[in-house]
Amino acid sequence: MTGLPRDVTRWLQSLELTVHPMNVRRDFSSGYHVAEMFCRYYPRDFEMHAYSKGTSFSAKQDNWNRIRRTVQKLHLHLPEKLVYGTMHCKPGAAELLVQQVYTILTKHRPRTAHNPELDFSDQKYQQLLPAVARSTATTAVKSNLRKTEILALPDTLTNGRRAEAIICKHLQDKTAARTATDRAGRSNVVKSRLKQMTGKNLSRDEKRLSELCLQSPLNGAVVSYKTIKVNQPARRLPQSC
Repeated sequence: MTGLPRDVTRWLQSLELTVHPMNVRRDFSSGYHVAEMFCRYYPRDFEMHAYSKGTSFSAKQDNWNRIRRTVQKLHLHLPEKLVYGTMHCKPGAAELLVQQVYTILTKHRPRTAHNPELDFSDQKYQQLLPAVARSTATTAVKSNLRKTEILALPDTLTNGRRAEAIICKHLQDKTAARTATDRAGRSNVVKSRLKQMTGKNLSRDEKRLSELCLQSPLNGAVVSYKTIKVNQPARRLPQSC
């Protein structure tokens, strides 16, 4: 089970669930295994015969609605954003939810726990790829707007706004990556030229010249241009015969 701390993995193994989860994102999306985890500590409140093992979206909704009601009855806190991301198979949501359930039931935090980033998009994965291998705008919409999200709220206007927000975020990331690449390229060219001209390691001067060369009208720098006049010789007219 990748993505989970070792102590959380050992804890899951000790619970002896009906099926050992292999794919965290897929196996916990239905909510059945989450109910099993709570059932080990609250057997009277979580009756497993009331939960479905089905993988249809309606079965997932029924399971999660039942979990929400029971958790609220026990005065426990399960973040709604984690539940939403897990149900719709968002990247990283199921891993964070399992760690949250581990903390609720055992009163301990995972040893390698860090501050959760509730941004369940594929942005981090895309940043690891080279620019030519990153998703297009269409692929970004398909990856970040799940089919189950459309089934949960089949409203054309709402889903259109979601797709528009995903495309805007994709374009912003693309522009930022291109700008960073251009700046790095210009900085490397300046450094190489300085070393060729002087043959010395000019760390401070390099940094200063790099900053100056990176300035452009797009970054708010004011650039002045001087017109150069060139006196051209007068043209001779061809003589008539």
